[in-house]
Amino acid sequence: MTDVHSSNYSLRDEIREYWSIRSETFDLSVGHEIFSEAERRGWHRLILRHLGRGEGRAALDLACGTAVISHLMYDLGFAVTGADWSEAMLSRARAKAAKRGSDIRFIMCDAENTMEARGSYDVIITRHLVWTLVDPRAAFAEWYALLKPGGKLLVVDLNQDKKTWVSLLRTSLAKITGKPTTGMDDPDLVSRDRRIRSQLFFSKGMTAEAVVPLLEEAGFTAPIVDRKMHDIHWAQARRMTVLRGLDRLLQDRYAICVTKPAA
Repeated sequence: MTDVHSSNYSLRDEIREYWSIRSETFDLSVGHEIFSEAERRGWHRLILRHLGRGEGRAALDLACGTAVISHLMYDLGFAVTGADWSEAMLSRARAKAAKRGSDIRFIMCDAENTMEARGSYDVIITRHLVWTLVDPRAAFAEWYALLKPGGKLLVVDLNQDKKTWVSLLRTSLAKITGKPTTGMDDPDLVSRDRRIRSQLFFSKGMTAEAVVPLLEEAGFTAPIVDRKMHDIHWAQARRMTVLRGLDRLLQDRYAICVTKPAA
C-alpha cells in the first residue's frame, strides 16, 4: 500500500487510490449501480427534464466510475465520453461497455484539468463528484471552458454531512453492535475515507445553496435546483435494509442544472 505520509503523495493521489480500491465492489452497492427498471426510468426522467434527448449531442460524464451514468446518457442518444481518474474504474467501465455493445469513449483524466478540447461538449453530467473535489473553483472553470455556448451542466450530488434522525440512530446502533454504517467492512478503508473527507473543500457539508454561487462565479447562469428525485430514491430504498432505505429517502440529495450563456 502507498505510504500516505510521503511528501510526494498528495491528497489527489490518495483520492485516486481510494476509489481504485473501491472499484472492486463499486457495482455491488445500491446507489452506485442500478438494480431496477424503476430506478433506471427515474434517472432517465431526471436527465430528460434538464438535458433533453441526446440526438447525437456530445456528452461528458465526469468521474464516470464504472459507467453507470454514461450508459444512461447513451440510452438517450448522446455521444458519450466517460472520464475518470482511476484506471481501475475505467477498466471495469470499458468491460461493461464491451459486454453491452455500447459505443462509449473512455478517457483517464483529472476532473479539475481534463486536457480535453475547449468548447467540445454540449452537456456535462456528474454524479457524486462535486463533494469529493479538492478545488471546486478550478473544476467549475474547467467545465465551463469545455462546454459549447448554450451548453448545460447537470450536477447530481448530496449534502454528505447533513445527518438525518435515521442516520443518527444507525450510528448509535453501530456503536452497540460494532457493525459499520458505511457499507465498508475494511477498517483501513473507513479510516482513509474519513481522512480524505476531512481535507476536502466541502468537508463541513455541501448544500446546493453553497454550490450554486461557485457555479455562477465560474460564469454559469440560470441555476435550477431540483430535489424532485423521489422516484430514484424510492427505487433505491426498496433494495436496502429498512433503516438505510429510510435514511436514503430523508437525505438532502439534489440535482443542479446550470447553463453556459450562448455566444
